[in-house]
Amino acid sequence: MSSVIAATRFSVLDRSRVREGHTAPEALRDTVDLAREAERLGYHRFWVAEHHGVPGVAGSAPTVLAAAVAGATRTIRVGTGGVMLPNHRPLVVAEQFGVLASLFPDRIDMGLGRSVGFTDGVRKALGRDKGDAEDFAGQLGELLGWFAGTSPTGVRARPSEGLTVPPFVLAMGEGADIAARAGLPMVIGDLRDRDRLRRGVDRYRERFRPSAWAEEPYVVISGTVAVAETPGRARRLLVPEAWSMAYSRTHGTFPPLPPAERVESLAMSAKERGFYEAGLAGQLAGTEEEVERELEAVLKDTGAQEVLVTTSTHDRAALLDSYRRLAALAGLGDGATRR
Repeated sequence: MSSVIAATRFSVLDRSRVREGHTAPEALRDTVDLAREAERLGYHRFWVAEHHGVPGVAGSAPTVLAAAVAGATRTIRVGTGGVMLPNHRPLVVAEQFGVLASLFPDRIDMGLGRSVGFTDGVRKALGRDKGDAEDFAGQLGELLGWFAGTSPTGVRARPSEGLTVPPFVLAMGEGADIAARAGLPMVIGDLRDRDRLRRGVDRYRERFRPSAWAEEPYVVISGTVAVAETPGRARRLLVPEAWSMAYSRTHGTFPPLPPAERVESLAMSAKERGFYEAGLAGQLAGTEEEVERELEAVLKDTGAQEVLVTTSTHDRAALLDSYRRLAALAGLGDGATRR
């Protein structure tokens, strides 16, 4: 095994993707089941996401789902990838993570993003607009202030004040600069555009300011990793997500994941086909040997300390097999270099 891979933490972000023929409640229960398996396999963290009004995603309340995941596991770190801070009041977010950290000490991560609703309708329902993301740095500072007890309001966040809940910034666009200025760990994707990924990582490291939260830069790279017995089977893992993304780009709504065999029989327009093929291209997918080579290359290129795997597909058995194969090639389970 590569020494670079052996020194790297591997974690999971599950977006509770709804599958054709299955319900949203099933998707949430699948997430909890996957967390148990990720813990058994030796993954470092298990994170859940926030999406509102999206037919293909069941995870709309990440701190609630994180509580369910933490309650169903014993040792794996649990968090959010992420709570979209512009959608919420920072005090409420601090209170929620304070409760989580009180119930599950030394296991909770606070991953934070700056996106607002997926559509104008969702943003209106949330009482937000695109401009609310512009003050993410200010919202982040206010949130961290509730833990430090420095709010100028005189209000004290209970039970958050005095607790240490590790914050991470999901870097989209200027997110790398915000993470660097705040001195926080950064999560950045995707793995398909290596030049853009490397530029974002370099920018973050160059501008990083040590803080009470992190003395040095900490980089988590995020994206799809699919491992299977053959390259063809690994590629089929990517097909449902690639099609759902292509459909969302051409129809304006993100649908449940279809079975790969149905997608492969579809007639697509040229525009759909272009988005679909783009979704399949450049992913880390293949046999153990192929994925190991690609992982080693991207880790050497970025110097990342951690990989956050975000793979979704319709076939749950194949997905679990992929995570097992990845855990084996990364040498997870001994835990010696990852805790």
